[in-house]
Amino acid sequence: MSVLVRVGLFELAFGALLGWAMVGNLAAPQLMERLGIVSPRRILQAHLDYVMMGLILIAVGLALPGLATWIAVLVIVGTLLNPTLFLPLAFNEKLAKTLAFQGVSFVSFLAVSVGLVAAACSAL
Repeated sequence: MSVLVRVGLFELAFGALLGWAMVGNLAAPQLMERLGIVSPRRILQAHLDYVMMGLILIAVGLALPGLATWIAVLVIVGTLLNPTLFLPLAFNEKLAKTLAFQGVSFVSFLAVSVGLVAAACSAL
């Protein structure tokens, strides 16, 4: 099994587990507040994005098992960072305005964009 598929399965599983946080928010919103979560919708965004990114990794890993390492690294870094960036925002929305957060977001989107385009080109 390729590394892309393995990481994709991990992301898919983590996304599924985050779904329980959404159930917790519906059942006990005061618990979310006590945990310091000020924006539960960011947890929902992370949940959905981990599931989607996991499925993307699994699909790419199965379709292109011999993908060049540099491309696989870009795709993995981007697909791990993208959903993870929603999690700190659940605790502090103002982080999105910081230069550091914006820089990491840019790197994340660049990695996944270049990686997936390179993967598509390698399939030609």
